[in-house]
Amino acid sequence: MKIYTRTGDAGSTGLFGGPRVSKDDDRIEAYGTVDELNAVLGAARGAGLGAEVDQQVAAIQHELFAIGAELATPDPDQHHLRLIDAGSIARLEQWIDEHELRLPPLKQFILPAGTAGSSQLHVARSVCRRAERRVVTLARRHESAVSEELMTYLNRLSDLLFVLSRVENLRSGVADVAWKKPSPVS
Repeated sequence: MKIYTRTGDAGSTGLFGGPRVSKDDDRIEAYGTVDELNAVLGAARGAGLGAEVDQQVAAIQHELFAIGAELATPDPDQHHLRLIDAGSIARLEQWIDEHELRLPPLKQFILPAGTAGSSQLHVARSVCRRAERRVVTLARRHESAVSEELMTYLNRLSDLLFVLSRVENLRSGVADVAWKKPSPVS
């Protein structure tokens, strides 16, 4: 498979099983941001995560690839690309619940900080929120058949990434950094 095709040199790209569209199309923005999220998760893994968190993030990366394929396809049902389901969401919720049992309860907002892995997971969380916004835009503006499960998955994933960032700090003995409300300037 050749890496370059030259077909996108004029600013368009082909959708899977569909037409060519502009590279700034809402659909491209949606799956491109999911791809960016996947890359940030790869960077988090490269920064060094605990074994359990690393395994969970690896599984998520595979699911994000499936989400990208679904979003890159105008008719994912025709191509059997609806791979995220209620079970995928339930697994994320189970992981959140299991990890939260080990974490100290939050009593205030925390800053995205800590270990390299934790900080990368915070970046991933914010990219995940952007991916969710891009998918909502795609669904709203184009009445695209984005599955409810896909949108719920991204919403739940950002929650999990927040929890995982805290888990990584706890594993390394690094305290979460509490937000301090700035004093008003006189």
